[in-house]
Amino acid sequence: MTVQFESVHAADLFPLAFGVPAPEQGLPRTLRPRMVGAFICRELPAVAAAADPSAPRAGDPVTPAAGDPVVTSAAAPSLAGAAGEAQPPSGGRVLRLGQFGLVPSWVKSASDARLRSPKLVNARSETVSTSNNFREAWLNAQRCIVPMMAFFEDDLRSGQAVSTRIARVDGKPMGVAGLWAQWNGPGGEPITSFTLLTVNANSHALMHRYQHPGTEKRMPAILNEGAYEAWLTAPPDKAREFMRAYPANWLLANPVQKGK
Repeated sequence: MTVQFESVHAADLFPLAFGVPAPEQGLPRTLRPRMVGAFICRELPAVAAAADPSAPRAGDPVTPAAGDPVVTSAAAPSLAGAAGEAQPPSGGRVLRLGQFGLVPSWVKSASDARLRSPKLVNARSETVSTSNNFREAWLNAQRCIVPMMAFFEDDLRSGQAVSTRIARVDGKPMGVAGLWAQWNGPGGEPITSFTLLTVNANSHALMHRYQHPGTEKRMPAILNEGAYEAWLTAPPDKAREFMRAYPANWLLANPVQKGK
């Protein structure tokens, strides 16, 4: 389970790698559950027109005075077509801010969202269309790209957890496939959130080393650079084709030194 990743911290990398402007405020170096980070999606015109100029500061834990997580953003209209099937968004590619850890639409209160979202930072690609937590976002084609420089996993082979930074060999940013959602609670501010899609890594030459022994190994679904637009706009029946393990020889793993 990937619960921590390194954000893209160089502003010029957003337009170069992802074709979007950098966020107005800098992102923190490390993102953890319930912190506010960046994701890229295809925005609907209706969303852009209703955008709320007030937004959380990127990287802040979502902890307002009442103790409930709040990420303000535009309301998310339904993407369903006349036949009830999700249609690809028609707007341009945009960068948005949201909470790391999805908040499903059926959550009843902001306090419940605060409890559930840290457990929903990852979505299994194999069950995403049937999971009660992620099914609605998947069927509504609420796909996104989560930009990051690296993600972190624990190496437990020595009997102690050694945090390991996993990045591209060439040092370029990676775009991870994700889902985003908009929660509109009763009498509260809306919460925009996102999750990382993951794939099985039991046979992966690199990723099989990490996470707890005897458990299924998972890794984020890292997209090929040329597939970004196709992932965001593909019909729902084609979206699963992007759920593949990234080649091990394209990744580099380094233990994180203590104090870093």
